[in-house]
Amino acid sequence: MKTFRSINPELLPKHFEAENVEKRLDAWWESEGLYRYDPSRSREETFVVDTPPPTVSGSLHVGHIFSYTHTDVIARQQRMLGRNIFYPMGWDDNGLPTERRVQNYFNVRADVRTPHEPGLRMEQVSAEAAKQPPRTVSRPNFIELCHQVTQQDEQVFKGLFRRIGLSVDWSEEYATIDDHSRELAQLSFLDLYEKGHAYSVTAPTMWDVDFQTAVAQAEVEDRPQAGAFHDIEFGVEGSDARFTIATTRPELLAACVGVTAHPEDERYKGLFGKRAITPLFRVPVPIFPSELADPTKGTGILMVCTFGDATDVLWWRQQKLPLRQIIGRNGRLMPVTFGAPGWESLDAAAAQGFYTGLQGKSVKQARTAMVELLRREDGASKPGLGVPLIGEPKPIQRDVKFFEKGDQPLEFISTRQWFVRLMDKKEQLLRFGDRVQWHPEHMGSRYRNWTENLQLDWCISRQRYFGVQFPVWYPLDAEGNPLHDKPILATRERLPVDPTVDVPPGYEASQRDQPNGFTAESDVFDTWFTSSLTPQIASGWVLDEKRHHNLFPADIRPQSHEIIRTWAFYTIAKAMLHEDSIPWKHVIISGWILDPDRKKMSKSKGNVITPMHLLENYGADAVRYWSASARLGTDTAFDEKVFKVGKRLVTKLFNAGKYVLSQTAQEHPITHELDRAFVAKLAGVVEAATASYKDFEFAPALANTESFFWSSFTDTYLELVKARARGESSGGEEARGSAVAALRLGLNVLLRLFAPVLPYITEEVWSWAFAEETGHKSIHRAPWPDARTFEGIAKPANAASFQLAEGAQQAINKRKSELGAGVGRGVTRMRLAANAATLAGFERVREDVLSATRCQSAELVEKAELADGTFEIVDFELAPAAEKTPEPTSEA
Repeated sequence: MKTFRSINPELLPKHFEAENVEKRLDAWWESEGLYRYDPSRSREETFVVDTPPPTVSGSLHVGHIFSYTHTDVIARQQRMLGRNIFYPMGWDDNGLPTERRVQNYFNVRADVRTPHEPGLRMEQVSAEAAKQPPRTVSRPNFIELCHQVTQQDEQVFKGLFRRIGLSVDWSEEYATIDDHSRELAQLSFLDLYEKGHAYSVTAPTMWDVDFQTAVAQAEVEDRPQAGAFHDIEFGVEGSDARFTIATTRPELLAACVGVTAHPEDERYKGLFGKRAITPLFRVPVPIFPSELADPTKGTGILMVCTFGDATDVLWWRQQKLPLRQIIGRNGRLMPVTFGAPGWESLDAAAAQGFYTGLQGKSVKQARTAMVELLRREDGASKPGLGVPLIGEPKPIQRDVKFFEKGDQPLEFISTRQWFVRLMDKKEQLLRFGDRVQWHPEHMGSRYRNWTENLQLDWCISRQRYFGVQFPVWYPLDAEGNPLHDKPILATRERLPVDPTVDVPPGYEASQRDQPNGFTAESDVFDTWFTSSLTPQIASGWVLDEKRHHNLFPADIRPQSHEIIRTWAFYTIAKAMLHEDSIPWKHVIISGWILDPDRKKMSKSKGNVITPMHLLENYGADAVRYWSASARLGTDTAFDEKVFKVGKRLVTKLFNAGKYVLSQTAQEHPITHELDRAFVAKLAGVVEAATASYKDFEFAPALANTESFFWSSFTDTYLELVKARARGESSGGEEARGSAVAALRLGLNVLLRLFAPVLPYITEEVWSWAFAEETGHKSIHRAPWPDARTFEGIAKPANAASFQLAEGAQQAINKRKSELGAGVGRGVTRMRLAANAATLAGFERVREDVLSATRCQSAELVEKAELADGTFEIVDFELAPAAEKTPEPTSEA
């Protein structure tokens, strides 16, 4: 009769050598093309992952490993279900984070006026050199330096992702600044422009004074800042009336264009329709009612400036107020001339005198200087009214808006920008968001809340260098002024284009920046404008319609929750505007990694942990185990104890695999009662894990599988059948073969259940015997276990047989422990009590339990009052220690 193919454990390493195995298997997986997408298979057979392209601006930390492992676990399980996996990797290498890294790395700044230096090569500056003033380089040289750094970073990122075992198809690698991505981003712009969704306008826009660029609402965060209310007295034109405004931004007094209060505020009803006179600058401004004014905030009446916040912008538009912009793009107060058109004053000379001391100062400096000016009696709105500042500033804490990557508060500055119309599409965006399935489900409310509270169209232009350019030029009039209302767009056939290098149709290069010639649009796209196309970049969109049809919409978009308002929102908006489609069917949301103080890990906070030492100390599988133990959408504290648990699991799988596969026996079907009961319980674990994965919930699947592996497989079943697997039972070869077959089936199925999370150890153990036996060279191409795995194996005669064997074993081992003996100590005799039904069921597994517990003689005693499945030891005698039979060595 045929025997099971067994292994000689002596030929295997004593311990699992993680680093060696990881390098060997990574190379083998790549050479085998194990994770390659097959374009010949149908869309119905294909599972598409819209992989987050990490920002290439430094190093990866454990938060990246955490979330990217979640994606990989899902992709690996889907691959075992027989799906054709499309799993690309992109690099998000354009945008502000990259520019800031390059600026610091080389200590350089770009200037469009600086001539290009061909062949410029630079090295990272030393800490001492970084203290020196930065070197100015041309825009083309700066872009070359950006490419130099990002290419280096990408190789490091790729090496780490391969080390952690991501089953990415590396033949589908892309970068958001490569020609393919640039072409599709520019095609996206042309499509939106042609459909009337994209427009250019000079308007107040949130502006970062350090980065010198506009930012979008989705990139803004509130940060608590110390501030103060300043009570300032205003006069009323044509009367002796006066009122007090409480403001946190007295430096904007010169930009005041109006005053407003709530229409039902009795204190100020008599002022509506009149004009207020500002102190210092003595500018008459209208007083008007607005329901947006809060009667309970400050004094209930406030000044409207151009611009303090988004509400100022709204009032400015609604009331058609004049524009008095005093803060420049660099965050300093600009020169103005009082008495000139738009800067009217009742005393222009005095106004100019006050303002001269503010000109050129930063916002913070101007605020301090303004407070001193307001303490002067000659600064009153009318002569003789006294000091305009009433009392001393009152300290408060307030939320101030910052660019999420910036260090200075944002200002609203009127600049010409490109926008995508979204404010008129909020209801449509909500409907499309509802068509996507969110995991966890409550994360969908974050998308809905963001969309409902959207205040501005999407500003898509950035005044930066390293980004995808607008495919736009402007004709110049006879004086050399650009005609922004007559943009020249590149044709689709010419994309991608760089308008600062390429020439628009109908012009010669010599006409660049010349009167009656043309000029290039110098802005670049907001990085999210390109990143929001990741499903289309991967699918090829209009460049390859057949491929796009097979890959779009994607099946899953994995991402973290803080970028629902950016990446998820903009991707849904783009798919809706371009194709009236959702971009993917499911969004998989991972939580944050928190430091020991339960604060989010981030580079800006300086509390990140890089993963390399974790991989070296614990191995990739243990790090992946930590990642996959966290439920979707749940923030997880970094705890190195979990890595140790993962490493222990890997070690146990290695040793259990060696033990099970070293057992020899003739091949027999699984017929023994205990074996069939074990298989039935294992089938339940498979069913539960499969159900969890169906909802992309890998953490409960891992927890259930791990619990079964430890408690039911290694601690219970493996111990119960050791004697029978060695042929030490009355059942002969049939009973022995049944035990070995069940052990091998248990190991086979458990390896497959663990494979998505622990790819290296499961592949290694699988290769010892199962690869040849099953014909599946890799476990990662083996089928996911299901009901067919257990076909032909009869159900146990008693559904509770496994639990009864486990309960009796535990009761006996507990008594040994109470007597100070180890579980391997023999038992001369005992009396084991249970109720009648339990005893009847126990008879079917009695021999295995007594063999496993080394019990020489056992009497079963009926005790009716005991609950079903409960055992009680009523008499027990340990064998003398000297008579202990040595346990055969086993690392399992």
